[in-house]
Parts: sequence; structure tokens; C-alpha cells
Amino acid sequence: MSSSSVPEGAPADTMLPNPDQPDDIHPALHPSVTNVPVTPGVHLGGSSAYEDPKTIHDTRLPFDPAKATPGPQWNANSYFVPHKQERAGSPTEAAAGARTGEELLRRLSLIPEPKKSHDLADVDPRAAHPGLNLSGRVLSATFAVPYSISYSQGNDWDLKPRRGTSALFDSFSYLASSSSPWNHTLIGWTGEVKENPVARPATSASFSSATAQSQTNKAAAPIPVNGKSAPPMPSTSDGIHITRADRERLEKQLEKGHGGKIVPVWLTDEWDEEKDEAILKDQSRWRRYAEHELYNLFHYKMNQPDDGRAARKTWADYYLMNKLFADRILELYSPGDIIVIHDFQLLLLPSLLRQRLPNVYIGFYLHIPFPSSEFYRCLSRRKEILEGVLGANMIGFQSYSYSRHFSSCCTRILGFDSSSAGVDAYGAHVAVDVFPIGIDAASTQRQAYGDPIIEEKIRAIREVYAGKKIIVGRDRLDSVRGVTQKLQAFEIFLQKYPEWHEKVVLIQVTSPSSVQANKEDDNKVVNKMSDLIARINGDYGSLSFTPVQHFAQYLSREEYFALLRVADVGLITSVRDGMNTTSLEYVICQKDNQGPLILSEFSGTAGSLSGAIHINPWDLGGVADAINEALTMPMEERKKHHSDLYDHVKANNVQAWTNNFLKRLMTNLSSFDQSFATPALDRAQLLSQYRQAKRRLFMFDYDGTLTPIVKDPSAAIPSDRVIRTLKTLASDPNNAVWIISGRDQAFLDEWMGHISELGLSAEHGSFMRYPKSEVWENLTEKTDMSWQSEVIDIFQHYTERTQGSFIERKKIALTWHYRRADPEYGLFQSRECHKHLERTVGKKYDVEVMTGKANLEVRPRFVNKGEIAKRLVEAYGNGDGEPPEFVLCLGDDFTDEDMFRSLRQSKLPPDHVFSVTVGASSKQTLASWHLVEPSDVISVISLLNGSADAGNVGAVAVVDGIVPESRL
Repeated sequence: MSSSSVPEGAPADTMLPNPDQPDDIHPALHPSVTNVPVTPGVHLGGSSAYEDPKTIHDTRLPFDPAKATPGPQWNANSYFVPHKQERAGSPTEAAAGARTGEELLRRLSLIPEPKKSHDLADVDPRAAHPGLNLSGRVLSATFAVPYSISYSQGNDWDLKPRRGTSALFDSFSYLASSSSPWNHTLIGWTGEVKENPVARPATSASFSSATAQSQTNKAAAPIPVNGKSAPPMPSTSDGIHITRADRERLEKQLEKGHGGKIVPVWLTDEWDEEKDEAILKDQSRWRRYAEHELYNLFHYKMNQPDDGRAARKTWADYYLMNKLFADRILELYSPGDIIVIHDFQLLLLPSLLRQRLPNVYIGFYLHIPFPSSEFYRCLSRRKEILEGVLGANMIGFQSYSYSRHFSSCCTRILGFDSSSAGVDAYGAHVAVDVFPIGIDAASTQRQAYGDPIIEEKIRAIREVYAGKKIIVGRDRLDSVRGVTQKLQAFEIFLQKYPEWHEKVVLIQVTSPSSVQANKEDDNKVVNKMSDLIARINGDYGSLSFTPVQHFAQYLSREEYFALLRVADVGLITSVRDGMNTTSLEYVICQKDNQGPLILSEFSGTAGSLSGAIHINPWDLGGVADAINEALTMPMEERKKHHSDLYDHVKANNVQAWTNNFLKRLMTNLSSFDQSFATPALDRAQLLSQYRQAKRRLFMFDYDGTLTPIVKDPSAAIPSDRVIRTLKTLASDPNNAVWIISGRDQAFLDEWMGHISELGLSAEHGSFMRYPKSEVWENLTEKTDMSWQSEVIDIFQHYTERTQGSFIERKKIALTWHYRRADPEYGLFQSRECHKHLERTVGKKYDVEVMTGKANLEVRPRFVNKGEIAKRLVEAYGNGDGEPPEFVLCLGDDFTDEDMFRSLRQSKLPPDHVFSVTVGASSKQTLASWHLVEPSDVISVISLLNGSADAGNVGAVAVVDGIVPESRL
């Protein structure tokens, strides 16, 4: 039902803007109409399956939020105004500008007395964690800046408030305020830049009023166009051209006059190098993968299957966007900075930063749900997403169930060890924790009460709905918000409880979805809602009464707070939600009325708000019963539930959330040594260096690197894809490709010998066969091998006592395998055997005992892969002793560390060498990079060969700036 369906006799300004505004501006576009935050959020408290009962955060703050100096007002979403009498937060701030001693004393008298803090990290994080060498600065990366930006060449930029994510921007505002001990910089995309036909003279800083943009969504209420203003002009076909001077002007506008610094990230389609102009064309491309693929799947919605070409193209844009964010952050970064990355649009950013700054401090926070492993595994780029976010030192979620899902995915998909505390990834520990976000409760209460306009609107609403109970819902126009389920449950409620006919009204407000990729889904929701509303109002309404009042529009601040305060019941029926600030604002606004809150158990706030009535939105009859329970709840019970909710929301505000997240991050950084972390391989850097080099050397291990580890070593034969990929790589005359394996000559001859361009090394460097040769060179023919008989006896002793174990005899080395034995008993026996060998053979002969993957190997000490790597580097240069320009070395176990060590000790430029360990996430290695499994190795080689591989289109996009059609 449209917003025009107000009961007969309703005052004109009850729920709609006042028509008595000046003619030069439409009421819906008046600066006083501030954006209403709709992005959901959650808080700690209560006890449920959605929250880890062991997770306890200290919500005490070193200041009173109600009296603290407000943060900068660049928070475009905040409808909170500064205090009428602002107080300085520090003596330095208070004394600034004082001209006389009397004025100085008067100013200092206004400073609140410092309060003792229970936690030094709240007031001086650098002193609390001296070992981290913190700079005192926080760099926050979020998808978009808090403004919708319009451009007119040569003039100041128009900055209009961006709707949504209010709690997040309130957090940034707090970090930039004097109440926070941090210096703060916000980094975000400019968003889709619109051309502004109205030219204005440039000033030092100019900001447009909070003009609401006309809605194009079918569910939005119609907004008349101001006849005196020129309509927005479509961008020219060749895109929007932004000069260097204009880009610098925007950066200065964002930097000045706010108190908090904002740095834009420019995502361009093209660059005009000659004119130094950024050209913007298809600007929405940067959000497509995140909103169409990730947002849908994370909310348990599956897209229709297709050929995958569009998904690969949008994935390339997503990878490139994250890379451009990383480049921008690196321009600003100083050692000791803490980087905090927000939400699903930037899941790759932690790893991209870690690749270039191995010891950087990174926290990541996901504001939407994280799905179970059974659903997440449907994502085509599932490994890359997990590897990307695991570049962070700590990952935060809204609820315990989301963190549990994430850890489970890391174990089931990547094979990483995980627990409730975190994930062991790339040789380091990545902490995983729960931090339910809050709202600025003090500001919400200050704005909701004491405003005469709000009081007037409350009186008008009560007059219209006199004698009726009011149920209020406010949601985004999105299928995951559960509006259709709410309407269906309300219809069942009216059927089951006829005594409530014409005694209760549902006021439902829906605002357009912030996710642009789901417009088709939105239209389906709109049609379904329209049908339900028409049916309910037709069956249970009358000429004088309409049971469902639907307002498909944004409300003004006064209308929003009036509605929350006058409500008898708050009804939220999300079917999948991360954070829901409406539920929190409802609690604050019900300070006097104490109306019950009905909250979906699938909302991220459910685990925190234990005092609410929890419902399953799919159980429509149960929701109907909950509505009746809320309407008939005794006053004493209402007071008790509301008191619990109110105290919780007040204590767990956005300031406490921000402090808790940063304190826990610093604690984890101090507790775990991150210096051993090995980042995921930077494929873009690898491809770029490969193309620049003219002489390239490749050294590959075999088992666990080119092929997976199997229980029977003889079954580890290379696949057809491995053979073809290696043959293509070796056929390039600029490439020298070697397989350096622990396998014997016969095995390598059988499976690799037919590729004449390959060089082969058997038994860890004991034998070598050069490319285009069939002769094996024995590097140990003069070595005393008498030690083998004693080793055979010892191995035989343990073989007889370990069922499933066996001995492999090579020409030089001897190996005892226990892959087929019981894993725990086999490991125990291998340790005993290792000690036995060290006590006997190890002391008598110049041999070493090597621990491999489910095996023990004894070999001459001077024979190892490191010597082969050293020899090859010296042999394959542009001349005698000159090094190659590109070296890629891959291995998976302890024996391959000799190669990595040899490369580290060489004089090769670090950016020319890519030493990569493959496999176990928790191992510490001398390699510089990490890959998860052998299939990734083949994917990387395919990237260098130029063949199509969906996982590599992001790296190609970074290097080439475009993805050829052949790779899609």
C-alpha cells in the first residue's frame, strides 16, 4: 500500500513531510531530513547458541559517552548533532587560542577531571604494548567514503551523505575525536561519481546540504522534482574525465574541516596519460562481484547457474579493486600503524597488504553473516577469499556462529588447523573473535528525547491511531530482511486472534536496498509485498481502518524517532542478517513506553539481546503467537525485559566496540609471534617479474608439490595436466625447468624422462640428468656407503613392529615409510626410530636422518637439494657465474628447506626470487611465499604459460589492466 493510504482525518504531517515548506525546495529534499541508518548491528549480552559463552568483553570506557566531545561531523549518516556546550577533551585542546591568563584559566576549568582507567590500553595503547612499537595511528579501510560525490570540472565537489552503515561511521567518528587515544585516517572508494551540471565557484571547503537523491526503486515513494533545479545530466559516452587538479581538490575537501582525515581511492576505467586525467565509465563494476556473488551467498542465496564468464570478469575487477586499495594504503602507511579493514568488499585486502608488508598489523571485521562450510563451498573462488582474509592478524565477527563457520571453512576447504581461538595459517596464528557492534546510545537518546518537533509528531500519531496498538517494522527492501514473512505472520495473527481486529495496526517502513546487484530480486519482493498488503487490508480492513500502513520511503529523523517512541511492539523478522541497528535504536527509544521487542533468531543481534522475544521467521504461526504475547505482556514483565535490554545497549555502545576490537588486536599481536608468517604467493608480482626476465630458472619438488601425497608412493603418478603444463613451460627456450625430487632415477625416467627439455635430479641431489640428455651423473660415486647395512637392520626392526610400514631402497638414500600405518602409532614409532638412528649410525658416519611426510630418510650429509639449487643458479645465468633474472622454487617438506636456505644465502635480488612452500599451514619455513596444495602449483605454472585459468584472472587484470576474452 502506498504512503498515501493514511486513515481518514489524519493530519497532513503525521507521517509525511510538511507541505508548508518554502517552494524553492521540496520537503523530502530539505537539509533537516537526515539519513536514517539501516545497516544492522549486534551486541554482547545474554546467552544463546549464537554467542560463545566464554567471550566476555570489558565495556567500560575511560570517559562518559554522554558527556564526551563529539567526533567530527563528517559522519554523513549520523543524525546526531554536537552538544550545545562542547567541552574540550584535553588541556592542550582547551588552551588553544587563549589570549590571556584569565581566559586560559576559564577554559581549563571546563575540562572534565581525568578519570582513572582500569586498562592502560584505553588511554595510552603505546605504553600498554611497548613491544609493538605502535605509531598511535589507525588506518581504517572501508568500501566507500561517507559521501555520494558529484563532480563539476573546475569547481568544488558536491558531497552528499551516503546512506547506510551508520554504526560503522559512528565508530570512525569516535576514533577521530578527542575521546580516542588514536590518530585516525579513513580510506575508501569515492563511490560512483556523478556529473553535476551546476557550476559553483571553488572555495577552500564546500559541502552540499544533505539532499536526498530521487529514488529509482519501484518501492520508493515518489519524490517530486524541484522545478527550479536542473535535472541530473547523463554522463557523456566517453566517460567522466577528472583532471589532476580536481582530484587534488577533492582530497583537500575531504581532509579539511572535518577533524578526521578521509583519503579517497580512485577506481578508474582508463587513464589519459597525456592529460593526466582519470576516466570513469562503468563505475558500478567495482561492486558487482561483492554484491552479486559474495553478498548473496553469505546470506544463503544462490544465483542462477550460467557459463561463469560474467563471474570471472567481475572477479578480476574485485581482485583489481582490492589491489588498488592496497596501493593507496601503502602510500599512507608508516611502521607501527594499525590497519583495520571492514566488510565483504575488501576480503582480499589483508593478504595483498601482507604480501608487501610481512610484519604489518592488520585487523579485519566482517559486518555481514558468514555461511556454513556446506554453503560456502559453493563459491567458485572459495580458496582465494579465505586465503585473502587470513592475511589479517585478527578477524572479527558479529556472532559466535559466524566465527565458528569461518574456522570450519578454513579447516574443511584449506585444511588449516583451527579452534575456537583462531586458525593456524601460513606459519602464524590468526585470531578469530566475536565483537558485536553497537550504536552511539548516548547520542541516540539525546536526539530521541527533548525535541519539540518529535513530541508534536508523537501526539499526531497517537491521535490518528487512538485506541489501537502500534506494531512498527523498519527494514531494507531486500529478501533477507524478511518483510514478506512479517506480513504473512501478521495475516495469520489476525486470523488466529480475531479479538485484535481493528485494535492493532502494523506500520511498515521499507527503504531501498543498499545492494545494487539485487534489483531483480527487489522487484520480486515488492510485488509479493504489494499482494500481501492488498490482501490483508482487503480482508481485515474497512473504510475507516487499514491494518497495514506501508511507507516505501526514507523517513526524516523526527518521524523515525517519533515512530520508535510511540510503538507498542517492535517487530524484526530477518531471515539472515548481520547487524540490525533498528532493534538497538528501538530499545533506546522505548525508555518510557517499555514496549517488547520481537527479534528474529537469524539476526546478528539475537545472541546479544536476550531480553527480546526470539522468533523463527519461517514459523509463521509462532511469529503470530509472539505478536499476541507481546501485546498482552504484563507491565512488570515488560519493564524487566526492557531494563535488561536498555542496560545492555547503553553499555555495549559503538565506542566500547571500537575499543574492544583494537585492544584485543593488540593483545593478540603481543601474544603471538607474527614474524614467521609466510604470505600467500603474489601471483601478479610473479607474472610481472616473469615477463620482464629473459633467463628464468624453475626448481620443483615432486611429491606434495606437483602431485598430492598418497599412501602408496608408487601410485603418485603425474596427471596428464601436470605433464602438459610442465612440457609447455619447458618448451620456452628462456626457461630452465628442473624436477628436484627424493624419488629414484627409475621413477623419474619413467614418468618425466620423455620430456627432453626437463632437467631431473634424483634422491635429493645424488643424481642429475641434464636437459636433452639421457645420461645420469652420480654425484656420490666416491662416497663410503657401508652405513646402509646398519640402517637397513634398524629399519627392519621397526618395520616388523609397525604394521603397514615398509622400506624403500634407493641407490644412495634409504627411506622408511609409515603412511599406511596407524597415524598416531606410526608417528610414535618414527620418533623412536629417529632417536635410535641418531644414537648409532648418526655418530659413526657422516649421514643425516631426515624427517619427511610420514617417512624417515637417511642419506649422506653433504647430499641435499640446497647444493643442487646453488649449482643450478650458478650454471643458468647470462654468462659464467651470472645469475638468472627469475627463479621460482617450490617444495613442500623439510628436505626442500635446503633449497630455500640456499636461495636466501645467494646474492640474487630478492624481487627476482620466488621461493614457495606448499601445503601445511602451520609450518614455519625459510620460503618467502605460500601455496596451499599441488593444484595451486599447476595453476601458477598455467598463469605463466598464458593459458586460461579462472583463478588467475585477477593477477592478469592487475598486470595488464584488462582481462583478455580468451581468459574468461
